[in-house]
Amino acid sequence: MQLISDDDLDDLERAFIGRVRGRVLEIGAGDGENFGAFHPDVAWTGLEPDAGRRAELATRAREWRHPSTPLDATAEHIPLADSSVDAVVGTFVLCSVADVAAAVAEVRRVLVPGGRVVFVDHVAAPRGTLKRAVQNVATPFATWFDHGCHWNRDPEPELEAAGFSGADVRRLRVRSMPFGPVPVLLYEGVAPGGPPVE
Repeated sequence: MQLISDDDLDDLERAFIGRVRGRVLEIGAGDGENFGAFHPDVAWTGLEPDAGRRAELATRAREWRHPSTPLDATAEHIPLADSSVDAVVGTFVLCSVADVAAAVAEVRRVLVPGGRVVFVDHVAAPRGTLKRAVQNVATPFATWFDHGCHWNRDPEPELEAAGFSGADVRRLRVRSMPFGPVPVLLYEGVAPGGPPVE
């Protein structure tokens, strides 16, 4: 896997997010740090279960001229109708949801056929490596202190099981201290029912 810097990862995240168009749902939108990456024409809806972050998100949404009120919900229970959005974005979210399969199923439900997803997440290191052992030890503590974050997850199999097709999938290592490079997945995929992935 290619080794990159945090700045390189930020640039790639912005590039992936900048590709989505139309009605866009951002799950786990936090305090709105992705707003600058979205194309100005998107119709954005945010979902954020943390009340403090959601309040900041609402303020930033107004500043970015996104008038919708962020949704108070989790990714496992998205309060939107079936086939109601064209794209779903989540950055460092699938590591923290309570049930990855349920969250991915909800994402697929709310997407139009052939809709796009963009996910960026740190993921589990290969089995049998020291990095994976460190992740396994750290995860119970991280879930408690870091918004439910699981350092030893890999959502790509769940995305594939839900029927998503990878259009641009990259696995990278991002420089980090003190435990060394962190494996990261950048995933742009397409929901079933649309034209074939080129």
